Amino acid sequence: MKFSELLAKLNAANSYPLPSHAKEDIDITGVAAIAEATPGSLSYIEGAKFAAQVQVTQASALVLPRDTALQTQATARGIAWIEANDPRLVFAQAIALFYQPFKPSPAIHPTAVIDPSATIGQDVAIGAHVVIQSGVTIGDRVCIHPNVVVYPGARVGDRTVLHANCVIQERTHIGADCIIHCGAVVGSEGFGFVPTPEGWYKMEQSGYVVLEDGVEIGCNSTIDRPAVGETRIARNTKLDNLVHIGHGCQIGQNCAMAAQVGLAGGVKIGNRVMLGGQVGAANQTVIGDGAQIGAQAGVHSHIKAGDVVIGTPAMPYKTFLKVSAIIQRLPEMHKALKELQQRLGSGD
Repeated sequence: MKFSELLAKLNAANSYPLPSHAKEDIDITGVAAIAEATPGSLSYIEGAKFAAQVQVTQASALVLPRDTALQTQATARGIAWIEANDPRLVFAQAIALFYQPFKPSPAIHPTAVIDPSATIGQDVAIGAHVVIQSGVTIGDRVCIHPNVVVYPGARVGDRTVLHANCVIQERTHIGADCIIHCGAVVGSEGFGFVPTPEGWYKMEQSGYVVLEDGVEIGCNSTIDRPAVGETRIARNTKLDNLVHIGHGCQIGQNCAMAAQVGLAGGVKIGNRVMLGGQVGAANQTVIGDGAQIGAQAGVHSHIKAGDVVIGTPAMPYKTFLKVSAIIQRLPEMHKALKELQQRLGSGD
């Protein structure tokens, strides 16, 4: 692809013109990380702290921020460049021009087992050994990869992709343009047991799981349905691999959760919340809009909107830094305390 063609397509994908510079209309053959780029590659950097990379990269073109110094460096090295308000976003758009995920053509594999009562939309791709049970509704242009099982009565919206070996259990409603990755289980039974003198009495989980439009669920993640009511994940929220969402959780729009996040039952999360890897939240906690929770934090009480917290128990980020600094000094503080105790004990 010529640089000019690439630029035109990226301009079409954005709401503002992308300034650029190139000595000639070079060929762009692919995309790469800046440290791994080779001639013909397009790469990007996000700010001045990566300026040294401009001096050594082999990329033929870069997506750069609005930074005259960086742009001057690139021009001096003969590197074509594109200016963007958000270089990472424009680079992501460029990747989509060179790579599209595998998507099979619409067809139903002869080994698929589909109950006659199921409703299948138009232009649907259903792979080998898929099982679709009674009363299921599958929307238009849905892609179902091999070995997927969809339990009775579940609904899957238009253009949603179900990757291999995921399971969609009963009382699950999945919206349009969702992606469920390999091994995920959506609509599994919540962990509901009542203690009795004779042992645990199983509380049946009769509620629903609802994924709104544009939700993405990572590999081997689990979304539990509650005893009553619903577990809901609002539109455009993204879950990484190995995330567990307990029964009755309510998760807002445009949230992101990194790998191994675990939410106990009834957790409520606002919009645009970000949870780092291995964050855990206790029963019924509430996390406000725009909050950011650092990796491995333990959330045991409510987090206000916009707060940035980390640690176990979760605390404000600045407090965590002070605590961490004190912890590192504990050995010398302990030694000083022992010496003081010895002096006091000897009467010095």
